[in-house]
Amino acid sequence: MQAFRDQVAAVTGAGSGMGRSLAVQLASFGCHVAIADLDPEALAETANQVRANSSIRCTEHPLDVADRHAVTQFAADVVAAHGRVNLVFNNAGVSLTATVEQMTQEDFEWLMNINFWGVVFGTQAFLPHIKATGRGHIVNTSSVFGLISTPTQGAYHAAKFAVKGFTDTLRIELAGSGVGVSCVVPGGVRTNIVRGGRYRIASNHAPTKEQVAAIFERRAGLSSDAAALWILRGVNKKKARILVGWDAIGIAFLLRLFPVAYLRAIAWLARRAEAAR
Repeated sequence: MQAFRDQVAAVTGAGSGMGRSLAVQLASFGCHVAIADLDPEALAETANQVRANSSIRCTEHPLDVADRHAVTQFAADVVAAHGRVNLVFNNAGVSLTATVEQMTQEDFEWLMNINFWGVVFGTQAFLPHIKATGRGHIVNTSSVFGLISTPTQGAYHAAKFAVKGFTDTLRIELAGSGVGVSCVVPGGVRTNIVRGGRYRIASNHAPTKEQVAAIFERRAGLSSDAAALWILRGVNKKKARILVGWDAIGIAFLLRLFPVAYLRAIAWLARRAEAAR
């Protein structure tokens, strides 16, 4: 994808999963990368993989995306290190499994600060720098869970629905500016997001966190490498919404047919699963 050659991309959540895969694949297309993550050791491993496969410039930036001032400084540091920035992938995310009744305000705020405010902070911090180049792209990660709702994922749904609305508005506002905007909607992607997330189900009948993570990873249809390629192809085509995986495409299609009825189907499936346990 020649569009990425000699560009500069900032990627958050680059210590693992889709973020790592995005950084490595961008580098393979000749794109310089500034990678950020809260875990400096994981970040260093990503940097090693990037540098092993290319001669592009890669800078490492330990970062908590929930810290607005740190994100603003990250954007300034990227421009200082690379001279400019053309793309930002606001990809960092975490998971929380808890019913609305059981979740604590602390857990809810923790997830929203990363999954939603991290996207807002990243967008606002990088937008002036990207506009200064005359062209560029902002890529925000929502989820298929930003299209539909399921039990025990209320906080995650709230954040991902918010990311979708925020990103759609941004695309409208930036129309004709030379800055493209894409909302990424992944389906099942095999990452450690569930294993690394918070699990607050207080029930003797509920599956354990390890069981939930295993089910998620078994059902996830794409590797993080495959998902990153879907995303980059969508960005290359300047798509407004990038559905990642055939499951995401199928769910988006069914949602258009049954925008309300799907809620009854999900509730029925949840009751059957509870009865089976």
